[in-house]
Amino acid sequence: MRVLGIDPGLRNLGWGVIDVAGTRISHVANGICHSDSGDLSARLLTLHTQLSDVLHRYGPGHAAVEHTFVNKDAVATLKLGQARGIALLVPAQFGLEVGEYAPNAVKKAVVGVGHAAKAQIDHMVRLQLPGVQIDGPDAADALAIAICHAHHLQSAGRLVAALAKAEAGR
Repeated sequence: MRVLGIDPGLRNLGWGVIDVAGTRISHVANGICHSDSGDLSARLLTLHTQLSDVLHRYGPGHAAVEHTFVNKDAVATLKLGQARGIALLVPAQFGLEVGEYAPNAVKKAVVGVGHAAKAQIDHMVRLQLPGVQIDGPDAADALAIAICHAHHLQSAGRLVAALAKAEAGR
């Protein structure tokens, strides 16, 4: 299965694609969609176009996005929310359901603790994807989101299989 993780941001929207085969996770690609300052609608269109290109190029079957955290600057939070809308919209346009995860859930899945620093996330992503060249902290976060979603999908698959086995045994 191929999983796309997206770390929303208006200036830098990180993305990472991994392949999962059983318990084996491998890196496919990662990067950052950039938008320059200026008109908000043009910036959102730029992010939409770049992220659409990522989905065309790598064809993921699953996608996940990090939840937006609310900070003290309401204007910045609203702008981040609009970029997050692009991060949710583009995979939906490609027919994908989008998993959503709180930042602490992603950190816990990848690092083991919910309040890990960015450097710890980067380190653990590199350990799980040996030899990976990461385009920056936003791309590292996106790969972590993809890894978190892959773990979630695997757990859900095991639950469905166990329920089917129990139902067949009745």
